[in-house]
Amino acid sequence: MRHPRRRAAIACVWALAAGTVCAQAGPAPAPFGHGSGKLLLTGGVGSIDGAAGGGLTPWAVIGSYATERQVGATAHLTRARTKDYALTAGGAVVGIADRVELSLARQELDTGPAGAALGLPGLRLKQDIAGVKWRVAGDAVLDSDSPMPQIALGLQHKRTGAGDLAPTLALLGAKTHGTDVHVSATKLLLAQALLLNGTLRATRANQNGLLGFGGTVRTGYSFQPELSVAWLLRRDIAIGAEYRAKPDNLNPSVLGDALKEDDWADVFVAWAPSKYLSLTLAYVDLGRVVPGIVARRQTGTYASLQLAY
Repeated sequence: MRHPRRRAAIACVWALAAGTVCAQAGPAPAPFGHGSGKLLLTGGVGSIDGAAGGGLTPWAVIGSYATERQVGATAHLTRARTKDYALTAGGAVVGIADRVELSLARQELDTGPAGAALGLPGLRLKQDIAGVKWRVAGDAVLDSDSPMPQIALGLQHKRTGAGDLAPTLALLGAKTHGTDVHVSATKLLLAQALLLNGTLRATRANQNGLLGFGGTVRTGYSFQPELSVAWLLRRDIAIGAEYRAKPDNLNPSVLGDALKEDDWADVFVAWAPSKYLSLTLAYVDLGRVVPGIVARRQTGTYASLQLAY
């Protein structure tokens, strides 16, 4: 394990880069105490899939404020509202020794006018997600003075409940469960107070899994890139943007673009008044969601509250 004084020195540089005063470091954390050793916002926030990172995509960071020989946990509640749809997502993360992350999440999508147009008014699509992430190399803070990023490998097993829409999805070749595999690299640039993240996801999910997995166009996995950037305005406020590419498994050519799946993007601001609480607000653009039924782009707002221990 690296000497705690080096961690304290890096913490001081990070604080100075954010324009704040560097406090004297306390003693090293007790063996397997609760997570409180990381710097503000460096554990990310809960994504809609449950894993720690940005709102739309996971980062290589391990959720919570746990460092080596600490265990930490977070819980988050998210609400996204676009022109025609509403998504509610909640989840929890356990971070173990800043090495392993376990996550659970549940999503519920109100299909609004799309459900009504299909003769299913009030239709809600639900999804449960269980995830694990393993930091395989690097340390975002301790390696901030070198070219080495933090790298993590993650798995997310998803199971969707499509209700009365399930027979239609089955006709389109979609399964009710699937597993995403992703690798993420996160680089922290202290002098610029900047965080960069790139994720490559192997997935069969349609609309993140809410419309099942695979289809008549593609049954196997495809690789989709995801990008994030965050800039620390001060030690407790960050702004940034995300982009998440999506596969197109359900849209045979005979349907034109009726089921075409667009990429997602957002711009966000995250505020952490303490290590126990953070709030993220964002403007999201989900593109056209099932454009054969609802043609206009789905833009709107996103809010997420996270509690940490």
